[in-house]
Order: sequence, then C-alpha cells, then structure tokens
Amino acid sequence: MPAMTAPTLPSAPAGTPAPALDTARAALAARLLGHAPAEGVHTLPALPSLICYRADQLQGSVCAVYEPCVALIVQGSKRVVLGSDTLVYDSTRYLVTSLDLPTVATILEASPARPYLAMALKLDLREVATLLLSGTVPPVPPTPHLGPHAADEHRAMGTGALSLPLLQAFDRLLDIAEQPAHAPVLAPLVLREIHYRLLVGEQGHRLRQIAAVGSQGQQIARAIDWLKRHYAEPLRVEELAREVRMAVSTFHHQFKALTAMSPLQYQKQIRLTEARRLMLMDDLDAATAAYRVGYESPSQFSREYSRHFGAPPARDISQLRRAPPQTAGA
Repeated sequence: MPAMTAPTLPSAPAGTPAPALDTARAALAARLLGHAPAEGVHTLPALPSLICYRADQLQGSVCAVYEPCVALIVQGSKRVVLGSDTLVYDSTRYLVTSLDLPTVATILEASPARPYLAMALKLDLREVATLLLSGTVPPVPPTPHLGPHAADEHRAMGTGALSLPLLQAFDRLLDIAEQPAHAPVLAPLVLREIHYRLLVGEQGHRLRQIAAVGSQGQQIARAIDWLKRHYAEPLRVEELAREVRMAVSTFHHQFKALTAMSPLQYQKQIRLTEARRLMLMDDLDAATAAYRVGYESPSQFSREYSRHFGAPPARDISQLRRAPPQTAGA
C-alpha cells in the first residue's frame, strides 16, 4: 500500500481568517511555555487527561503506542509512521487517534529559540458514544472520492485542518488548569465540547466507526483490547476472530484497514514496546524481558528489537536513560 501523507491544506477551514488562527496559536504557544518551562512531558493536576510536551532539540524517533487521543502541535512539526502509512502534520493541523496504535514518531522542527510545543488530550470513547446516542450530533459531511487511497479513510488515525473553535477550546483547558478550583464544573463542559467538535469535524468518521454500537470498528477495538491484555500468549488469529464474532477474512481485512498492519504485526510491536518498558522501568535484562513478553528465543528478540528501535536492547536503553522523557501523542 502506498504511504499516506497528510495533504497540503489551508491552515484554516473556510470562513476563518488565517490571521485569527495565527494570533491564537501564538498566544497559546506563549501560555504553553509557562506550563512547560523545560523539555519533556508536563502534566496538569487539574486535568489528568491532558499533557503538554516541549522539545528544544531534535531527538530522533520514538516507538510508542498512541492511545485514543487528539494532539495539537502549537509550534513545530512531526512525522508519525503507522504500519505502512506516514502522516506529517504541524501547527495548522491536528491528529486524532481512535484506537491504541503502535507508531514511530519523529519531531521534525525544534530548537532552543523555537521549541517544539504540543498538547495531547486522551479521548473518552464513552463520551463519544454518549454524544452519538443523544441524537444531537449532525452527520459527517461526505468525504471526497480518494481513488486508490479510499481505504485510508478507514484508518483509526488521521489528521485534519485545525479550526479556530477547536484551538480556543484547548486554550480554555489551560484557563481551567490555572484555576483548578473551577475544574470539577468547567472541565467536563470543555472536554465535551472538544469531543463534539471532533465528531462534527472532517475526521469525525474515524471516531464514529469505533464508537458506533455493534460496528465492525467496535469489534476490532475489542480485539485490540484482547491483544493488549494477552500480548505474551501465542496468537491464533482464527480464535481471536471468533472471540469478536467476525469471519476470519473479514477480521483480517478490517484489522488492517484500521491499523495499517496485520494482527501478528500489531502483536509484535506491542511485545517489543512492552519489553522496552520493562528494561527501562524495571531494569530487566534483555533475555528476561524477551521471555516476559512471549519470545522463546532471546536472539530472535534481539534481532527484531534492533530492526524496530534502531539499536540493540542494551545500547537503546542506555540512550533512552540519557534522553529527556518523551510520550506518545504529543
């Protein structure tokens, strides 16, 4: 399948003057520097589902699992590789993910004079389902015919042109973070607005196909949940398809349509990412981590780890411990 790169679109949807977006972005960047005074991940106690991220220099690629989220780059740009697809986005676009997806992400622009600044909000798929069931969400506008890239519209990850209302909603989240006493009342309102704006936006179909009760997207979401919980066990695709009540051929097709990879490829990436976490956080050696995540051969694990992360386990972990903390989604 050809790589999917985010198309070049105007920085603002029709009807929004570009200078208004530029002004709002600059103001948000200035505020974000206050919440992220140094490189790395910054959490906001009043908003546990929101993280801020700053990088003052290019840091290489990061292999991690994106949880369902919406990510805004306030300054800089980033490349995200999902299976066979590549998406590039910057401060004119947002990225939305509706499933847990193993990715390789690379910041493309960052410097001490102009740091990379981003915000990522974990999405609540129950909120998405509640909004859809309320009957108050208008239908998504039909997407243009994409020819050979039509299958890409089924991906659980995509980018869309950033609108001023969505940007302003994120700005209001920072208002709440600075006035935490009001968070219990105001945060749910702003979070609901963000979910709503995503649903009615150009990428809303990516959320709807997962949240719709009884949909094939929801069945694949159940399969991914099973894979996350049982990644160390041998994978029998026929049994997993039966578990989520899908024909094997349909399951294969829908799984790849949503994730850009096969179930076996997905399991391998989850295993490698978890092994990396075990070595980094629990100080396990490579062989122990390999067995823990389901590998029977440490040498095979080392080969696949090196191909995926670009360095043997010991060297990769040593490099990670010297680097600023990073996170998926931001």
